[in-house]
Amino acid sequence: MNTRFTQQSGVAYPIICGAMYPCSNPELVAAASEAGALGIVQPLSLVYVHGYDYLEGLRYIRSLTKKPYGINVIVEKSSRIYERRMQEWVDIGLEEGCRFFITALGNPRWVVDKVKKANGYVYHDVTERKWALKALDNGVDGLICVNNRAGGHAGTKSPLQLREELLDLGVPLICAGGIGEPADFVQALQLGYDGVQMGTRFIATFECAEKDSYKQAIVKAEENDIVLTERVTGVPLSVIRTPYVEKIGTKVNPLSRWLLQNRWTKSWMRLWYAIVSGWRFKQITLKGGSSKDYWQAGKSVEGIQAVEHVGDIIKKFATAANS
Repeated sequence: MNTRFTQQSGVAYPIICGAMYPCSNPELVAAASEAGALGIVQPLSLVYVHGYDYLEGLRYIRSLTKKPYGINVIVEKSSRIYERRMQEWVDIGLEEGCRFFITALGNPRWVVDKVKKANGYVYHDVTERKWALKALDNGVDGLICVNNRAGGHAGTKSPLQLREELLDLGVPLICAGGIGEPADFVQALQLGYDGVQMGTRFIATFECAEKDSYKQAIVKAEENDIVLTERVTGVPLSVIRTPYVEKIGTKVNPLSRWLLQNRWTKSWMRLWYAIVSGWRFKQITLKGGSSKDYWQAGKSVEGIQAVEHVGDIIKKFATAANS
């Protein structure tokens, strides 16, 4: 399958296994790449959730597959320590042979400067045209178009609306959100996207290290079970509606909301929420799942009928697109 994305990334199929905090364990990343898609490393997840030294984690992934993988870079300026660490991680990734990076939540210029020197590619997460234009002004090669069907921090526009807004920009566009079954993949390609990014579909796989209760919740959920909550990261996040989510509500308290909106404190608040989220994941991993878990997922749950192997999913998607 030949698109601008596959040409730049060097993968067989225009499918990205999106970076997920905390779900991106190295075995999942490697399985996606080995099957012909592009697995994406989420550095904070690799190090602080799954417990790998960053360099050793990348080398472990390389021991599982010789095919291309990518790295996610959150470029938001939360602290100088974080910025220096992320810059070191990009340098290490380049030294280890990674040539595809996906940036989000800030100005990607410094990532572009480093990656271009190594003849690599940078795509950037966007939810609307104004952010796409800023990213392109800073040299990115393609756009991850996060729509209103995505898990995690979803956009506000439909896949069709985003495609119409961005198609004239002349760069590869990746549909991110709402891709749960082969028909969704085919439709995205027919709309003019150069590929898709999936997260929820890859959580419900045997290679994902998440607990089975989470995977089964994805399988059982329908589209109208997905709601937005502020209580995980401080900004609206797509999760599965459970009795626990309904009981405690989906809004943060007034003080937290003020701190999240203040230009001087919002980065620190988001970092705090990320740390708490990682701690919660570790506790769940050690103690097992409970009814008080937040299960991130997008509206693609509608088309997910079973927990499957990553390779089987990618094969089915590719067969559908080629038929």
